[in-house]
Amino acid sequence: MLCFFYHNWRGELQMLSKVLSSSVIGIEAHTVEVEVDISNRGLPHFSMVGLPDAAVKESRDRVRAALKNIGFNFPLKQITVNLAPADLKKEGSAFDLPIAIGIIASEGLIDPEALKGYIFTGELSLDGKIKSVRGALSIALLVRGLGLKGLVLPEVNAPEAAVVDKTAVFGMDNLPDVIAFLRGEKTVEPFVTDITETIKEHSVYEDDFSEVKGQEHAKRALEVSAAGGHNVLMIGPPGSGKTMLSKRLPTILPGMTFDEALETTRIHSVAGLLKEGQPLLCLSLQIAAPYNIRCCLDRRRPGPQARRSEHSP
Repeated sequence: MLCFFYHNWRGELQMLSKVLSSSVIGIEAHTVEVEVDISNRGLPHFSMVGLPDAAVKESRDRVRAALKNIGFNFPLKQITVNLAPADLKKEGSAFDLPIAIGIIASEGLIDPEALKGYIFTGELSLDGKIKSVRGALSIALLVRGLGLKGLVLPEVNAPEAAVVDKTAVFGMDNLPDVIAFLRGEKTVEPFVTDITETIKEHSVYEDDFSEVKGQEHAKRALEVSAAGGHNVLMIGPPGSGKTMLSKRLPTILPGMTFDEALETTRIHSVAGLLKEGQPLLCLSLQIAAPYNIRCCLDRRRPGPQARRSEHSP
């Protein structure tokens, strides 16, 4: 983060701050520079530019309420927030934390040197708590790729982001903790995830292929499919064991490599499907049961964030 003090043509002291954040598009994270300018001139106003979507625009109210409820006197001044690059679509609520930090820094309450080299991401609740965001793993990979000092994000996302090695991940529970950390009033150790223990803990299947009694022809077909990497189509009346066999197929497949687990986890993280407390997906295959496919083929889900389900064509 960079901060610049300057005087306008009237001789009034103004301040511009720049905080690094990130926007996730697809499964890739892109650097976003949150620029906050506070001016004493004119009537109080809070504007936001840089191609923000509705959720980003609503952060004005969340940030204002969060700062007020932690005891910060929100500046009754002209505040302009620019999310650069301006041609990159900004979506979601993860910009709440960097915007709040930018406003506090612009008021001179945080040393600009303390924020250099960090990326900030997180949604703020009205009482200053920091809520989880999507795509934390992708953002951590971006931090490592850029060689930055660390990543400040919600505490609940820390185990997921700490899977990335050579990256300092600081999980924060609320906005006052972030401010105290940046002001040097509180020591926070980087979160550490034991990769070996994580893979061991989350590689346990609830079902096992050895539990299947009978079904010799079906089991033989699945064994050939698993050994050769072939597709398999199971057709039969309800109750014949199709779903039961499908759920147990992953238990005879090779285990995922770390890179495969990392890529799978990124997809689930961005889609919001990663379970809380599970930093890494280590199971070989995710089985979906697409019942009633025909009734879903022509169904359309509105909005730019419409996602394909397992029932979609």
